[in-house]
Amino acid sequence: MGSAVITARAAATFEPVGRSVASARSFVRDTLQGWGFPDVIDDAVVLTSELVTNAVVHAGTAADVLCVRTDTGVRVEVADRYPERELPLQSPGRHFGGVDREGGRGLLLCSALAGRWGVEYSATHKKVWFQLDLPDRPAGTRSAGPALPVEALPLADARVRVAVIQIDRTGGISAWNDDAQDLFGFPADQVMGKPLTDFAAWPHTPGTSTGIAEALLLSRWEGSYGIRGEDGRVVPVYASHLRVRDNVGAPSTVCLLVRDEERAVLQSPQRSPATDAASNDRGTATDPFEVFIGSPAPDDLDGLLQRTVERARDMLDGDSAYLLLATDDETELEVRASTGLPSARQRFARVPVEAGTGRYGSARMPAVHDDLSAVPGAVPLLANTGMRSVVTVPLKVEGRLTGSLGVAAEAPGRYGNEEALRLQFAADRIALAVESARLGELERLRRGSLSFLVEASDLLAGTLDRDQTLALMAQMTVPTLATWCAVYTIADQASEPELSYVLHEDEDRIDGLKALLSKVAPPDPVPTPGARIWTAPSEAAHAAALRSSLRSLGLGDAGGYAPGPGTSLATAAAVGGETVVLPLVARNRVIGMLTLGKPTDDHFRQEILELAEDLSRRAALALDNARLYSERTAISQSLQRSLLPPELPDVPGVEVEVIYRAAGEGNEVGGDFYDLFPIRDGAYGFAIGDVCGTGPEAAAVTGLARHALRLLAREGFGGPAVLERLNAAILDEGARSRFLTLLYGELWPQHDGSAVLKVVCAGHPLPLRLRQDGTVEPAATPQPLLGVMEDLELYEQTITLDPGDVLLCVTDGVTERREGTRMLGDDGLTDVLTTCTGLTAGAVAARILRAVERFAAEPASDDMAILAMRVPEPQDS
Repeated sequence: MGSAVITARAAATFEPVGRSVASARSFVRDTLQGWGFPDVIDDAVVLTSELVTNAVVHAGTAADVLCVRTDTGVRVEVADRYPERELPLQSPGRHFGGVDREGGRGLLLCSALAGRWGVEYSATHKKVWFQLDLPDRPAGTRSAGPALPVEALPLADARVRVAVIQIDRTGGISAWNDDAQDLFGFPADQVMGKPLTDFAAWPHTPGTSTGIAEALLLSRWEGSYGIRGEDGRVVPVYASHLRVRDNVGAPSTVCLLVRDEERAVLQSPQRSPATDAASNDRGTATDPFEVFIGSPAPDDLDGLLQRTVERARDMLDGDSAYLLLATDDETELEVRASTGLPSARQRFARVPVEAGTGRYGSARMPAVHDDLSAVPGAVPLLANTGMRSVVTVPLKVEGRLTGSLGVAAEAPGRYGNEEALRLQFAADRIALAVESARLGELERLRRGSLSFLVEASDLLAGTLDRDQTLALMAQMTVPTLATWCAVYTIADQASEPELSYVLHEDEDRIDGLKALLSKVAPPDPVPTPGARIWTAPSEAAHAAALRSSLRSLGLGDAGGYAPGPGTSLATAAAVGGETVVLPLVARNRVIGMLTLGKPTDDHFRQEILELAEDLSRRAALALDNARLYSERTAISQSLQRSLLPPELPDVPGVEVEVIYRAAGEGNEVGGDFYDLFPIRDGAYGFAIGDVCGTGPEAAAVTGLARHALRLLAREGFGGPAVLERLNAAILDEGARSRFLTLLYGELWPQHDGSAVLKVVCAGHPLPLRLRQDGTVEPAATPQPLLGVMEDLELYEQTITLDPGDVLLCVTDGVTERREGTRMLGDDGLTDVLTTCTGLTAGAVAARILRAVERFAAEPASDDMAILAMRVPEPQDS
């Protein structure tokens, strides 16, 4: 180290696992970035990566990394714990070999890139160190550029606003200066304590893998993102973050933000590119890809593309750059990364491969435009961006077009054939890496799409409720596929589409979006599969925002109510991007439309549209199934309700209570039934029965029996005659008939407070009589059931209920209630009824039901009916 003065140290130890190499690279990069040495970061990271790889991968030991800052440069030491390994020596008789050779490559790079390097041994360690000298700079500066004429200086507003925002250790905003309020519209009291990510319009620098939350934890970070202002508009900004700590050691991050077009105010100068892409000044061969893209290369597609456009822009000293990837059929190019352009507006936009005029119209060949103002529309991507000159080159793999790379400048005539050749050379070096990363991303998207569709199918199949199906459709698409979603439904072919459900990822935008869509004519119900563009929502939103702004300025019609400008502008921003409509087709009929939208100037990726199309097919079938189920359920419930008796009549001097439970989900009527009806003055008929089986067939016999009983009783037939004629009617049903147990009786309230009953019990559980003293006894004798034999000889029995007596009639769903091998039975029912002395008819029925339900944990599998009649005592009335 000589007489150099050490001003800072940083050390870390990395375990002998493969991921430690990436961790060591990040450690060195963050350390040197924090020290303010961007000029030597890339070389230091490359050398550290190779030396740590030797230690943790080849030697299989832990690696100790020490960074030392001096007044003249940076020294990095990498020590492993395998000192007996051979040190490759460079001599006339021995050569390291090429850079592709594993052994000794780290030392070869040290000799090529470092100002000084060396190897030191101890009994337990081997240490390789290298020193990188800093370039000469004017005193007191981190970096400096040449003096430039005024016309060559970057453009900025008359007053440059630098927002200073401080983020505390919890991630909340702790400082917000006046320039931040001017730039974004929020006063300090509205943002204090809230996370910065709450105001981010996109989560990270477009095309990079570092989010704002992660960037706030780095020692130093620079990049672009968007802040959504108070009016809902996105303000693209360039940010410089610095991690600091206060006098008590609490960490925080200071963020300086300027408008993206004024990035020169904050942006650190890029490293100068190597003079020769194939070799350095020491004559040592290096990888052209690494020279252009930097080492280590980003391991994700978006990061690789963003790094590419930034390096391409800097290599040709441009004002902007962009990279597009080709679709599978090579007919369109999709914008995937850009710098110096409104990224949010351009990202995922598509342009035809053969777009434009003249000999530069095809993206398959390099092209140079001296002045775009002379050929409007030649490069649609650069329309209205202020760019005048542009050079574009294709990315090809094995002769197939895979993308296009372009660099543009605001001044005309900046590029010629020499720049095109340099850019094409760089594009050839990165094309294969980009294609490989793209294929990897497609594979991940396909796996994620399959998982998404499986989960969506499970959710949609789990409900037959129409409203829940609509909600699931929207919730599955927002925010996974789109920013907002609207579902239109069509009741029948003669009906117009109806707006049925609206959802936005920001709940505060739902009402405004719903109001806007309700004023826009719905999309046409076209059955053609696939997504089609629908411009009506964005046009209506922008028109509403314009009218609102004019009213606020007193320039428009102020009559009537108009929403505030903030609301209209926010709604316009929420729906101002691309909107697509997918038909919901089920059973060869359009039953609705699924509408997906993006915020202002945003576009859908083709993979997302294909996934949405798959989802729409599944959702359409689920929605139609829910519709059919709802219709059939409504019909079934209407028919079932018609089989139930109307309200029970009031019987003078007798309390009557009925409890009815039909088995099976959605059933209101089953095989059990009851009835109580007036026959003539002072006489009432009652019945409780049980048809064999459950479900619709049993319910049909139930309806026959109930209506026949009323008709025959009112014709004056007695109990036995009524049941004999009902038996004949059931047998006439033929194969549809069901045998039937029935308890039928006639009730005459008496003037002395008692009641006389005449009953016929045809195969039914016997009615039980509860006397005032608590005794329980059967009130009838069993007779043959109905629907089996043609000739029946039935008779009726007379019962007198004294005041305080109760007559309990039940179906076998009560007595045959089971828990394993146990059954409630007649004895169990008798025991429960014994405890009901002195209770009203309603209380008796409720206690019987409670005892039945508590007897077993499982739901009842049979229909159940309980009819309780009680003659009240004089003091009760």
